[in-house]
Amino acid sequence: MTVSFNSPAEGQASALTIARGREDHLRNVVLGLTRQSVPPAELVIGVMQDALYEDLPETGFPIRQIRIPGEELPLARARNAVAEAARGDVLVFLDVDCIPDPGLIADYTRYAQPGRGLIMGEVAYLPAGAATGDWRYADFRAVAERHSDRQGPPPEGLRRCEDYRCFWSLNFTMHRSDWDRTGGFDERFVGYGGEDTDFGRQLHQIGMEIHWAKGACVYHQHHPHCMPPIHHIPSILRNTAIFASKWGHRTMEHWLYAFRTMGLIEEVDGELQVAREPGEADFALCRQQSHMPYANTARVLRRLEAQGRIAAE
Repeated sequence: MTVSFNSPAEGQASALTIARGREDHLRNVVLGLTRQSVPPAELVIGVMQDALYEDLPETGFPIRQIRIPGEELPLARARNAVAEAARGDVLVFLDVDCIPDPGLIADYTRYAQPGRGLIMGEVAYLPAGAATGDWRYADFRAVAERHSDRQGPPPEGLRRCEDYRCFWSLNFTMHRSDWDRTGGFDERFVGYGGEDTDFGRQLHQIGMEIHWAKGACVYHQHHPHCMPPIHHIPSILRNTAIFASKWGHRTMEHWLYAFRTMGLIEEVDGELQVAREPGEADFALCRQQSHMPYANTARVLRRLEAQGRIAAE
């Protein structure tokens, strides 16, 4: 559907997502956006593959797709590109596996005011099979779980987040005027890991606040995943080195600790290197099972401790 839309659009929200593969997940995101109490003015998709997406659900708002080249996942560049292309003054970033609750756009439009900084909505994790077929929000609410490693939302409104390392890009918003102040994500971060913490550190550096929000909820769709992400070790090592060169210390330390404990990485002359490739036993330890709504590094560290590979504190 074609809708006339002036740029920028005061008080209107642009929904933004980035994707490679994940066609079913993307369709569910679009369906969720069609079921909003206040619909977005548009959806912009950063397509990190050659082929654009086809057969997306019908919407009452325009969908624009932008190709983002790059063999290894260009996550930072893709988020910058969709923000640059957005025509609304409220930028709503959703990961492609996050189905928005019906109140998400309304909540974010109310919260995202100039000068307020970055706002993170709620995230609820779904078990396998919950988001298939003719899904319903009531069913999501009955089975979704909050991540044990993440802070809960405030009782109402916003609560300031005091630790920039808590920023997670899967569900957040900013007013365009604040986004422009940040300079965007650092596009030197390529592949998995580090770009979120770097962006949070940049906000801390310029004195921009980060907030937890009540509402603006998404339902995270189940998909196979490893945590710690042993399937992304080379990019994690490269990106933590970039972060260290920029800020003077490494990031993703909990993952690095797990990798060291598992014998997957080692430090040689001050630099982290791959010590060996992960094997099936490593994947069995870290892989998210179908009954688990989310993967968790803390769970793996507890298992390593039980095996005697970490000294109990």
